[in-house]
Amino acid sequence: MNWSVLNTEEQLAEIISKSHSKPQVIFKHSTRCSVSSMAKARLEKSEIPDTIDFHFLDLIAFRSLSNKIAKDLDVYHESPQVLLLQKGECIYDESHMAIRMDDIAEQVA
Repeated sequence: MNWSVLNTEEQLAEIISKSHSKPQVIFKHSTRCSVSSMAKARLEKSEIPDTIDFHFLDLIAFRSLSNKIAKDLDVYHESPQVLLLQKGECIYDESHMAIRMDDIAEQVA
């Protein structure tokens, strides 16, 4: 998987804007959590839909950005967490071991 690293508010604004023309996924990852590492590995081993852009946020290093994402997209913060954006809104979010590429792809099919 070729993650786009998310670490600024400007990038977040760009991701939200891009979601109007192409679905965007933000994966909020805790580098201190083994469940988060397992969820990340499962995503990376999956077949990657070319119809979706994937972004990676290290929420330990960028906690304030993680909080802004939760506030701006009106989602409850969890870790690990995957957020699927379309048309400027979060249309799907999942956390922990329920994070699956098939479920993400199904949302945009």
